Amino acid sequence: MVLLCYPRCTTCQKAKKWLEEHNIHFEIRDIKENNPTSGELKEWHKKSGLPLKSFFNTSGQLYRKLNLKDKLPSMSEDEMYSLLASDGLIVKRPILVGDGFVLVGFKESEWKTVLGAE
Repeated sequence: MVLLCYPRCTTCQKAKKWLEEHNIHFEIRDIKENNPTSGELKEWHKKSGLPLKSFFNTSGQLYRKLNLKDKLPSMSEDEMYSLLASDGLIVKRPILVGDGFVLVGFKESEWKTVLGAE
């Protein structure tokens, strides 16, 4: 399992702590230093079952600075994948990638269900 996160993100810190407390083995990947590729994002998007917009960090400064709220509706999926791959800070985090699943954002109840944790 891989946890994509940004070390200074408090939600990422909570997710990491939660995984450790539940003895779930994972590797960390810094989303800013090693941002996802367009290909990875396409694969994760399909596995997640979520709308592509869910992969955008809508509360981030870069999202607001680039005025993405207004631009996303008219962008193609390929343009969105390229934009997400251009900077890890545009991507919603944390992302937990495992065999057969992708979790975007940290929702403890969802993580418990998918990971079978008590």
